[in-house]
Amino acid sequence: MVRQALRSEAARLILLDRVPLHQETENEEVHTVDLRDAAAVESVLAGAGRVLHLGGIPDEAPLPDLLEANVLGTHHVLEAARRTGIERVVLASSNRVTGFYPATHLTGPQEPVRPDGLYGVSKAAVEALGRLYADKFGLSVVCLRIGSFEQLPTEPRHLATWLSPRDAVGYIRAALTAPLSTRFATAYAVSGNTRRFWELPGPAELAYTPADNAELHATAIPATDSPIDPAAPQAGPYALPEFTLKHLRP
Repeated sequence: MVRQALRSEAARLILLDRVPLHQETENEEVHTVDLRDAAAVESVLAGAGRVLHLGGIPDEAPLPDLLEANVLGTHHVLEAARRTGIERVVLASSNRVTGFYPATHLTGPQEPVRPDGLYGVSKAAVEALGRLYADKFGLSVVCLRIGSFEQLPTEPRHLATWLSPRDAVGYIRAALTAPLSTRFATAYAVSGNTRRFWELPGPAELAYTPADNAELHATAIPATDSPIDPAAPQAGPYALPEFTLKHLRP
Protein backbone atom coordinates (compact mmCIF):
# COMPACT_ATOMS: atom_id res chain seq x y z
CA MET A 1 0.00 0.00 0.00
CA VAL A 2 2.74 2.44 0.98
CA ARG A 3 4.95 1.44 -1.93
CA GLN A 4 2.23 2.27 -4.43
CA ALA A 5 1.55 5.63 -2.82
CA LEU A 6 5.14 6.81 -2.42
CA ARG A 7 6.62 5.79 -5.73
CA SER A 8 4.68 8.55 -7.48
CA GLU A 9 6.13 11.11 -5.05
CA ALA A 10 9.80 10.09 -4.83
CA ALA A 11 12.54 10.57 -7.40
CA ARG A 12 13.99 7.25 -6.24
CA LEU A 13 12.31 4.61 -4.07
CA ILE A 14 14.70 2.05 -2.56
CA LEU A 15 12.93 -1.13 -1.44
CA LEU A 16 14.47 -3.73 0.87
CA ASP A 17 13.11 -7.15 1.78
CA ARG A 18 14.62 -10.47 2.73
CA VAL A 19 12.67 -12.13 -0.09
CA PRO A 20 13.15 -11.09 -3.72
CA LEU A 21 11.15 -8.11 -4.94
CA HIS A 22 10.43 -7.14 -8.52
CA GLN A 23 10.93 -3.65 -9.86
CA GLU A 24 7.58 -2.25 -10.96
CA THR A 25 8.47 1.30 -12.03
CA GLU A 26 11.56 3.00 -13.39
CA ASN A 27 12.20 4.95 -10.19
CA GLU A 28 12.17 1.83 -8.01
CA GLU A 29 15.36 0.13 -6.87
CA VAL A 30 14.93 -3.29 -5.22
CA HIS A 31 17.33 -5.20 -2.98
CA THR A 32 17.22 -8.54 -1.18
CA VAL A 33 18.65 -7.77 2.25
CA ASP A 34 18.35 -9.28 5.72
CA LEU A 35 18.11 -6.57 8.38
CA ARG A 36 20.44 -8.61 10.57
CA ASP A 37 23.25 -7.87 8.08
CA ALA A 38 24.41 -4.41 9.16
CA ALA A 39 26.89 -3.93 6.31
CA ALA A 40 24.32 -4.84 3.66
CA VAL A 41 21.73 -2.48 5.15
CA GLU A 42 24.22 0.38 5.16
CA SER A 43 25.32 -0.35 1.60
CA VAL A 44 21.86 -0.19 0.05
CA LEU A 45 20.68 2.82 2.10
CA ALA A 46 23.66 4.97 1.14
CA GLY A 47 22.37 8.00 -0.74
CA ALA A 48 18.81 7.78 0.54
CA GLY A 49 17.22 10.95 1.85
CA ARG A 50 14.73 9.49 4.34
CA VAL A 51 13.96 6.01 5.60
CA LEU A 52 10.71 4.26 6.47
CA HIS A 53 11.46 1.16 8.53
CA LEU A 54 8.63 -1.40 8.51
CA GLY A 55 10.68 -4.59 8.75
CA GLY A 56 10.52 -7.11 11.59
CA ILE A 57 8.40 -9.79 13.24
CA PRO A 58 4.88 -8.30 13.45
CA ASP A 59 3.37 -10.34 16.29
CA GLU A 60 4.07 -12.30 19.46
CA ALA A 61 7.08 -14.62 19.19
CA PRO A 62 9.92 -15.95 21.36
CA LEU A 63 11.89 -13.06 22.82
CA PRO A 64 15.25 -14.02 21.23
CA ASP A 65 13.63 -13.89 17.77
CA LEU A 66 12.01 -10.52 18.49
CA LEU A 67 15.25 -9.06 19.81
CA GLU A 68 17.16 -10.20 16.75
CA ALA A 69 14.66 -9.08 14.11
CA ASN A 70 13.00 -6.05 15.69
CA VAL A 71 15.58 -4.56 18.02
CA LEU A 72 18.87 -5.48 16.36
CA GLY A 73 17.36 -4.91 12.91
CA THR A 74 16.24 -1.42 13.92
CA HIS A 75 19.67 -0.71 15.37
CA HIS A 76 21.21 -1.57 12.01
CA VAL A 77 18.83 0.79 10.20
CA LEU A 78 19.57 3.64 12.61
CA GLU A 79 23.29 2.99 12.39
CA ALA A 80 23.11 3.04 8.60
CA ALA A 81 21.32 6.38 8.80
CA ARG A 82 23.92 7.79 11.17
CA ARG A 83 26.87 6.57 9.13
CA THR A 84 25.52 7.66 5.74
CA GLY A 85 24.04 11.02 6.77
CA ILE A 86 20.33 10.22 6.43
CA GLU A 87 18.49 12.84 8.46
CA ARG A 88 15.00 11.34 9.00
CA VAL A 89 14.02 7.82 10.03
CA VAL A 90 10.40 6.77 10.55
CA LEU A 91 10.07 3.70 12.77
CA ALA A 92 7.06 1.38 12.86
CA SER A 93 6.15 1.00 16.50
CA SER A 94 2.85 -0.43 17.71
CA ASN A 95 -0.14 0.30 19.89
CA ARG A 96 0.89 -2.86 21.71
CA VAL A 97 3.48 -0.90 23.71
CA THR A 98 0.57 0.41 25.82
CA GLY A 99 -1.85 -2.49 25.61
CA PHE A 100 -2.40 -2.81 29.36
CA TYR A 101 -4.01 0.58 29.82
CA PRO A 102 -7.75 0.14 30.47
CA ALA A 103 -10.12 0.44 27.55
CA THR A 104 -11.78 3.52 29.04
CA HIS A 105 -8.48 5.42 29.29
CA LEU A 106 -7.51 7.77 26.46
CA THR A 107 -3.80 7.07 26.22
CA GLY A 108 -1.23 9.60 25.05
CA PRO A 109 2.30 8.94 23.77
CA GLN A 110 3.92 10.63 26.77
CA GLU A 111 2.54 8.10 29.26
CA PRO A 112 4.74 5.21 30.48
CA VAL A 113 4.74 2.12 28.30
CA ARG A 114 2.66 -0.87 29.41
CA PRO A 115 3.39 -3.56 26.82
CA ASP A 116 0.88 -6.37 26.47
CA GLY A 117 3.46 -9.01 25.51
CA LEU A 118 6.95 -9.73 24.29
CA TYR A 119 6.21 -8.12 20.93
CA GLY A 120 5.20 -4.92 22.73
CA VAL A 121 8.44 -5.08 24.71
CA SER A 122 10.43 -5.27 21.48
CA LYS A 123 8.62 -2.23 20.09
CA ALA A 124 9.24 -0.29 23.31
CA ALA A 125 12.94 -1.05 22.76
CA VAL A 126 12.64 0.16 19.16
CA GLU A 127 11.26 3.48 20.41
CA ALA A 128 14.05 3.73 22.98
CA LEU A 129 16.65 3.20 20.25
CA GLY A 130 15.03 5.94 18.17
CA ARG A 131 15.13 8.33 21.13
CA LEU A 132 18.78 7.50 21.75
CA TYR A 133 19.79 8.20 18.16
CA ALA A 134 17.83 11.46 18.19
CA ASP A 135 19.35 12.67 21.46
CA LYS A 136 22.89 11.42 21.00
CA PHE A 137 23.50 11.61 17.26
CA GLY A 138 21.04 14.25 16.08
CA LEU A 139 18.89 12.05 13.83
CA SER A 140 15.30 13.14 13.34
CA VAL A 141 13.17 10.14 14.34
CA VAL A 142 9.40 9.68 14.24
CA CYS A 143 7.85 6.57 15.84
CA LEU A 144 4.38 5.61 14.63
CA ARG A 145 2.37 3.44 17.02
CA ILE A 146 0.37 1.69 14.34
CA GLY A 147 -3.21 0.61 15.05
CA SER A 148 -5.13 -2.28 13.49
CA PHE A 149 -4.26 -1.90 9.80
CA GLU A 150 -7.15 -3.46 7.87
CA GLN A 151 -9.09 -2.69 4.72
CA LEU A 152 -12.22 -2.46 6.90
CA PRO A 153 -12.89 -2.99 10.61
CA THR A 154 -14.24 -6.50 11.21
CA GLU A 155 -14.42 -6.97 15.01
CA PRO A 156 -15.54 -4.87 18.00
CA ARG A 157 -12.00 -3.91 19.06
CA HIS A 158 -11.40 -2.43 15.60
CA LEU A 159 -13.99 0.24 16.37
CA ALA A 160 -11.31 1.72 18.62
CA THR A 161 -8.10 0.59 16.93
CA TRP A 162 -8.73 0.59 13.16
CA LEU A 163 -6.17 2.23 10.88
CA SER A 164 -7.53 2.51 7.35
CA PRO A 165 -5.20 2.19 4.36
CA ARG A 166 -5.85 5.83 3.44
CA ASP A 167 -4.95 7.04 6.93
CA ALA A 168 -1.91 4.73 7.12
CA VAL A 169 -0.46 6.35 4.01
CA GLY A 170 -1.37 9.78 5.34
CA TYR A 171 0.45 9.25 8.63
CA ILE A 172 3.51 7.79 6.94
CA ARG A 173 3.69 10.62 4.41
CA ALA A 174 3.38 13.18 7.22
CA ALA A 175 6.09 11.44 9.25
CA LEU A 176 8.50 11.30 6.31
CA THR A 177 7.99 14.95 5.37
CA ALA A 178 7.70 16.59 8.80
CA PRO A 179 10.21 19.42 9.35
CA LEU A 180 13.64 18.19 10.38
CA SER A 181 13.32 20.48 13.38
CA THR A 182 11.16 17.66 14.76
CA ARG A 183 14.01 15.88 16.52
CA PHE A 184 11.91 13.09 18.04
CA ALA A 185 8.18 12.36 18.08
CA THR A 186 5.94 9.44 18.96
CA ALA A 187 2.40 9.38 17.60
CA TYR A 188 -0.47 6.91 17.49
CA ALA A 189 -1.33 6.13 13.87
CA VAL A 190 -5.05 5.43 14.15
CA SER A 191 -8.07 6.52 12.18
CA GLY A 192 -10.39 9.11 13.69
CA ASN A 193 -12.50 6.46 15.38
CA THR A 194 -15.21 7.68 17.74
CA ARG A 195 -14.32 4.92 20.24
CA ARG A 196 -10.52 5.10 19.91
CA PHE A 197 -8.26 4.38 22.89
CA TRP A 198 -5.49 6.75 21.90
CA GLU A 199 -4.89 10.46 21.48
CA LEU A 200 -4.60 11.74 17.93
CA PRO A 201 -1.34 13.58 17.31
CA GLY A 202 -1.37 17.34 17.60
CA PRO A 203 0.11 19.62 14.93
CA ALA A 204 3.31 19.93 16.94
CA GLU A 205 3.79 16.15 16.76
CA LEU A 206 2.52 15.31 13.28
CA ALA A 207 0.56 17.39 10.81
CA TYR A 208 -2.04 14.84 9.76
CA THR A 209 -5.76 14.62 10.48
CA PRO A 210 -7.24 11.15 9.83
CA ALA A 211 -10.03 10.96 7.27
CA ASP A 212 -11.77 7.70 8.24
CA ASN A 213 -13.85 6.53 11.22
CA ALA A 214 -14.59 2.90 12.08
CA GLU A 215 -17.96 3.93 13.49
CA LEU A 216 -19.29 4.20 9.95
CA HIS A 217 -18.89 0.41 9.68
CA ALA A 218 -20.24 -0.50 13.13
CA THR A 219 -23.54 -1.92 11.88
CA ALA A 220 -21.66 -4.60 9.92
CA ILE A 221 -19.77 -5.82 12.99
CA PRO A 222 -21.48 -8.17 15.49
CA ALA A 223 -21.63 -7.46 19.26
CA THR A 224 -20.67 -3.81 18.97
CA ASP A 225 -23.25 -2.77 21.56
CA SER A 226 -21.98 -5.07 24.31
CA PRO A 227 -21.03 -3.16 27.49
CA ILE A 228 -17.32 -2.44 27.96
CA ASP A 229 -15.60 -3.63 31.12
CA PRO A 230 -13.84 -0.44 32.29
CA ALA A 231 -10.96 -2.49 33.68
CA ALA A 232 -10.43 -4.55 30.50
CA PRO A 233 -7.09 -3.85 28.80
CA GLN A 234 -6.99 -2.08 25.46
CA ALA A 235 -5.08 -5.03 24.00
CA GLY A 236 -8.05 -7.35 24.33
CA PRO A 237 -7.00 -10.99 23.75
CA TYR A 238 -3.36 -9.96 23.25
CA ALA A 239 -3.18 -9.25 26.99
CA LEU A 240 -4.14 -12.79 28.01
CA PRO A 241 -1.34 -14.88 29.57
CA GLU A 242 -1.99 -17.64 27.04
CA PHE A 243 -1.02 -15.34 24.19
CA THR A 244 2.55 -15.17 25.51
CA LEU A 245 2.89 -18.44 27.39
CA LYS A 246 3.02 -20.46 24.18
CA HIS A 247 6.23 -18.61 23.29
CA LEU A 248 7.90 -19.36 26.63
CA ARG A 249 9.60 -22.53 27.76
CA PRO A 250 7.20 -24.90 29.59
